Amino acid sequence: MKLAKKDVERKHENLEWAEHNARQSILYDFTDQENWRCLAKVKVERIDKDGLESLLMDLFQVLGRDPDLLVQIKEADLIESGQELLEAIFLNDPLDADVWFEEMSDDEITTFASRCRTLNFTDQRANIIFGRRIERLLKAGKEDLFISLVPHLLAHRPQNHELWLQLGRLHERRKEIAQSWLCYDHVQVLLPHTLERDRFLSRMKGKMDGDDFKPWSAPTISDRKLFLEKMQKLARIPSAIDAKNELHSPDKVLSDEEKIAILVEDEKYSEAFFMARSLAANGEQWALEWIEKIRELIA
Repeated sequence: MKLAKKDVERKHENLEWAEHNARQSILYDFTDQENWRCLAKVKVERIDKDGLESLLMDLFQVLGRDPDLLVQIKEADLIESGQELLEAIFLNDPLDADVWFEEMSDDEITTFASRCRTLNFTDQRANIIFGRRIERLLKAGKEDLFISLVPHLLAHRPQNHELWLQLGRLHERRKEIAQSWLCYDHVQVLLPHTLERDRFLSRMKGKMDGDDFKPWSAPTISDRKLFLEKMQKLARIPSAIDAKNELHSPDKVLSDEEKIAILVEDEKYSEAFFMARSLAANGEQWALEWIEKIRELIA
């Protein structure tokens, strides 16, 4: 930026170079607010309204695609107020989880929890930002809130095995055995070589000799199906399935396999994954092939 101002003759080239560097910085660390500020400054200097709008849209996606934020873009003169809007967003939604938590009151945490239940976390960056915030709540002792919010993130990114493990270990520590099993089972489906479910079963069998240990059994097929159907519902983004159904005659009902195929075609992998797992848990052997296909797609 400084070079562009000093060397007027090469201003265009220098601004292009500055923009390239700013973009690379965001790719390297999207949680550093200064990287976003730098790119916004370049966009303003280049009078690139469309580019600035694209930057803010990308940031909103990182923040979970909050519809209330998206409306502000269309109403603003971004060359004049884009940087102010960026700062207002960071003031409301700091990307650093520790800074975010320090500014949160109990009422704001309640509002945040409600917001988490409505946002779209399919973008990996959004999942990371909100995952860190929820982990910060756990660090502050809010276990129940953590347990209630984590499924919303995991529903949209079921391949996040580290968060599944963290949730499983928390349930295990709280002696919520069935929930632990479901988490570890999911991890082993994602990464069969980890044997997390098998190791958990070994730990449970080892404890069965203790006097204070209550007998237990793995969740029933019905319980597993309910869990997976719940995750499928949380993963659901307005789906193409209903629209595709409308194109068929009223008498034509899509099969479960056709529904999964449509979801995969529309890149709704999370919903398709949980649907396939639910069907497999219910004894539909053909669904196992879909689980493997989708597992490779989301890896």
